[in-house]
Amino acid sequence: MTDQLPEGSAAWLHDIGRWISRVPFRLPFRVRVHGASRMPLEGPVVVVANHSSMVDGPILFGLLPRRVVFLIKQEMFKGVVGTGLRKIGQLAVRRGEPDRAPLLAAQKVLRAGGVVGVFPEGTRGEGDVAEAQAGAAWLARSAGAVVVPVACRGTRRPPGTRRRFRPVVDVLVGEPFELPSDKGRQALVKATEQVRDRLATLVAELDSQRGEAP
Repeated sequence: MTDQLPEGSAAWLHDIGRWISRVPFRLPFRVRVHGASRMPLEGPVVVVANHSSMVDGPILFGLLPRRVVFLIKQEMFKGVVGTGLRKIGQLAVRRGEPDRAPLLAAQKVLRAGGVVGVFPEGTRGEGDVAEAQAGAAWLARSAGAVVVPVACRGTRRPPGTRRRFRPVVDVLVGEPFELPSDKGRQALVKATEQVRDRLATLVAELDSQRGEAP
């Protein structure tokens, strides 16, 4: 596997981390994957996923068939955990602030043919993608990458319920799509809305498959 990782990371540690996420980490869940064959196996890809639980990232990290560099909130990069995240190639990003350094590092990964993962909602919530930030669209357009939406449901425990025994988690990989290359701020706003709409539609499709009300 040759997918590009950021400078200072170790590919072998990244692969060990993926194995941990794929095998022992997933033991508490019954994970069902749909549409995995839609993920391009080469070339630059921006994966965009909804976010409703802390375990969304680790599950997708081990599940997707390529090495993925995720943009993760700065608060996670403390102590031993932070060192480990950097060594496996993850990038810290400050939420709600201009933060070009991680975006440029992610852009470099993409231009080398790698995969970058983004949670465009910016924070955990309902995971229905009611809003999206512009980072994912900017990365895809600036690096000439395709966008692959990924919906994840079942990781978030419903409010007021007890801890669940091996809940069913469904992951649905959507069809890759390209964003228009028009220049300017308005074009970026339009591209960001396209990313949000594609991902929100995929989440709604997965909710329907699971028999859950929107």
